[in-house]
Amino acid sequence: MGYLALLRAPHVTRLLFGTLLGRLPAGMTALVIALALREAHTPYSRIGLATAAYAIAAAIGGPVLGRIVDRTGQPRVLLGSAVVAGLGYALLALVPGSPIAAPVGAAIAGLAMPPLEPCLRALWPAVVEEEQLDTAYAFDSASQQILYVAGPLAVAGISALFGPSTALWTAAALGLTGVLVVATAAPARAWRAPVRESSAGLLGPLRSPGLVALLIGLAGAGWAVGSQNVLFIAYAENHHGGLPGGAGTLLALAALGGLLGALAYGAVRWRSTTATRTWVIALAMGASYLPLLLLPGPVPMAVLAFLSGIGLAPLLAAAFVLVAELAPAGTVTEAFAWLVTLFATGNAAGYAVSGALVADSLRTVALCATAGICLGGLLLFGTRRLFHPALPSSPDPVNEPVPVA
Repeated sequence: MGYLALLRAPHVTRLLFGTLLGRLPAGMTALVIALALREAHTPYSRIGLATAAYAIAAAIGGPVLGRIVDRTGQPRVLLGSAVVAGLGYALLALVPGSPIAAPVGAAIAGLAMPPLEPCLRALWPAVVEEEQLDTAYAFDSASQQILYVAGPLAVAGISALFGPSTALWTAAALGLTGVLVVATAAPARAWRAPVRESSAGLLGPLRSPGLVALLIGLAGAGWAVGSQNVLFIAYAENHHGGLPGGAGTLLALAALGGLLGALAYGAVRWRSTTATRTWVIALAMGASYLPLLLLPGPVPMAVLAFLSGIGLAPLLAAAFVLVAELAPAGTVTEAFAWLVTLFATGNAAGYAVSGALVADSLRTVALCATAGICLGGLLLFGTRRLFHPALPSSPDPVNEPVPVA
């Protein structure tokens, strides 16, 4: 009943739908860039440059756009960034073979990627009752698992039917459509961050030691997921024919585990503090990775893939609440954007390091994945005393009721 009550609340379905639609390009872009450039006979070195340009630009642009949202509100930033990101996708679609225009287009698309994730998470306290926040963040986290399955599938289908360039235009259109749905909603139009503390300075939310520790711990979770992807791909190649669907099956099972884990997490009424839940789930996720070191046969490996995925989405759901608690006044959207950036950076680093190690030993890659989440969980446990909610400097308008429009 918790999820039904959540979805019946005013604005919730619209905001979820718009955000999912607008975030779908994030699950499409890396693959569609590679396909579009390859179709234009671009060498793999330049494909790597373009995808890296997108990832690095997105990591930089997210916190910058988040800070602007905290200062000016959501609609203008969302709409403006969607238009600019669309221009980046258009440049990629029109001249994918250009050695200059392709990486520039990828960088523009990444730098201006609309900050829908942090905006939605900043909106939840204004849209749902306080007792529904855990459920809302859990549902939000569960939806992420769908995105990274649906995104590549959408790219594959559109590219097969109409070509990769059409998939790029589709990504631009989806981003703009999703942003329009969210930016014109009453909660987004009414939302204003609390007055930013004068002491926030250049660091903004990063002046909170607890928030920095949390973000680094979540980067460890991102590292683990990136390394796990490499592990599953290499494992499937080594067990060719023994695993129907290959690496896609293992990745889908891990995503399914995360989806079910988040839904279960959001259905429980927790008595422990958010800080405690965060480090406990992180350590439990680390424990669920340990059996991967055994590298069993295909069927047990499929079971382990599912089990290893269960903890990720609940960990993020708990972390979303904790980020909102730890962020200094007036910096909440930027804080959520830093979470996206640190997790993605950890994911990319884990992917890169595991990719360099995979030729030597699959077990080394499994150890690399396990070490990421275990070290992240231990860091969260060791710094748990830093996880004290930030004191508001003034009444928080984010939590005021939003009129129905």
